[in-house]
Amino acid sequence: MLRVIALFWVVLICSTPLHAEQILRTEKLAHNVYALIGPLTNRNPENLGNNANFGVIITGDGVVLIDSGATNEGARMIHAAVKRITDKPVKWVINSGGQDHRWMGNGYFKKPGVTIIASEKAVVDQKARKEAQLDRLWSLVGKKGIEGTSYIHADATFSQQKILEVGNTRIEIYHAGHAHTPGDSYIWLPEHKVMFSGDIVYTDRLLGVGSMSAHKSWIATFEAMAAKQPEIVVGGHGNPASLSKAKADTYDYLVFLREAVLKFIDEGNSLEDIGKIDQSRFSYLENFDSLKGRNAQRVYEELEWE
Repeated sequence: MLRVIALFWVVLICSTPLHAEQILRTEKLAHNVYALIGPLTNRNPENLGNNANFGVIITGDGVVLIDSGATNEGARMIHAAVKRITDKPVKWVINSGGQDHRWMGNGYFKKPGVTIIASEKAVVDQKARKEAQLDRLWSLVGKKGIEGTSYIHADATFSQQKILEVGNTRIEIYHAGHAHTPGDSYIWLPEHKVMFSGDIVYTDRLLGVGSMSAHKSWIATFEAMAAKQPEIVVGGHGNPASLSKAKADTYDYLVFLREAVLKFIDEGNSLEDIGKIDQSRFSYLENFDSLKGRNAQRVYEELEWE
């Protein structure tokens, strides 16, 4: 009987949906500034596509949310996390890029009095890839996970920078160039020396150089972000970190990979042998084994067109 009861509880625990606080860890960065830290795993039915980080800035006029989640239900999860921090309403949503978990939860938050902000190039990217991203989410989080998800884009866009002065809080948003995606932006809080970098920075896990990425421009974009000298960097993935940690996990990897692939090409090697490049210096990062080969191949393909 005891074994039966124990088995019942194991089954119950394993089948119970995870709560938002088990998926998004809240970390206070400064007065009225918080990060919601998502898991380093892939998108799945439990995290509803929210395998990423999000930002919460509480102002006298309401909450500024950085990134809205990958799905309608993912946005609901983020909102639940916000409500555990403050009872003030979300009044602004900033999309830091074109990847699904940066914007596909916009529909949940969009209502009268809420302004959604993104770079012009992010919106172009979102529109170009929206069906492909939703199809991928379907396969990763399931049909139930994407229920209610809609395509809502920013109603306030900018080319290179936008300054928000809300509730005595200054928020600076910059699009300095193509990085992980074409419209990536970083969000700078000069008073607090806190940077929300979106997918310009990855910490603790290996970044992905995808078909929508541009590694050379990504390097320059990181440099523009780093010139602000933030004390805390909240990357798109991974734990909040110092600028030196962000540089080690993102910038140093991009520079290394570019130089390694250039040398590989100069020595007369072909794409079929790309796996020979030794990237073990970065093997401490999560997802290293699954991404290292694809990253090198993508950089090789980009260099062929330079």
